[in-house]
Amino acid sequence: MTRVAKIDNSIKKRLARKEQSRKIESRRARAYFLIICEGEKTEPNYFIGLKKDLPKGTLVIADMTIEGTGRNTESLVDFTLKYRKKSNQKFDRIWAVFDKDDFTDEQFNNAIIRAEDNGIRCAWSNEAFELWFLLHFQFVNTPMSRDDYRSFLEREMNKVSKIDYTYKKNDVNTYATLKEHGDQKQAIAWAKALKAQFNDGKHATHNPCTLVYLLIEELFNPEKVLNP
Repeated sequence: MTRVAKIDNSIKKRLARKEQSRKIESRRARAYFLIICEGEKTEPNYFIGLKKDLPKGTLVIADMTIEGTGRNTESLVDFTLKYRKKSNQKFDRIWAVFDKDDFTDEQFNNAIIRAEDNGIRCAWSNEAFELWFLLHFQFVNTPMSRDDYRSFLEREMNKVSKIDYTYKKNDVNTYATLKEHGDQKQAIAWAKALKAQFNDGKHATHNPCTLVYLLIEELFNPEKVLNP
């Protein structure tokens, strides 16, 4: 008869404690994102909308705090630094979301430099956040104003949907609409193609360009933030 080796009770208990500890740590594994937006409604509404689609599970749970400020580029960075300093939460990643719009080249470039020097990542768009929306439908490589993005977005949306779509800047359903009728993977690919056209630090001249895709990639792949 084959003899079965017995495990000492003390070893069993130690192994059980390690396993329980491992399970607890797995459940606690979270990537905490702080997202501070220049816009008070458009950008926060978009990120709030996508929260329900972020990865869920026992190993990684993505949490984020979203704040819209209405501040300009440079003061937005100052606000983000103060927010981080006052917060009791330790964030794994901090992002500032802002547009070039009518801000001067100096203001725009200085905001990016100041943020990066202080460990803040920038999901900037030149010229407007709506460029990211439009890339869900169409590749564009010529400069546009915010109004141009709006009309192009309405045109593309009406092509692929059966609704009479009118873009509303503060629409709480923008993410859901883009998810239903647009292509996020294609938007990321086209945003990367735009970024590849520029290889210097003169960000204000990188038009059109958006780095929102970098934030999106991290949000949907938080394990890369926890295990770089």
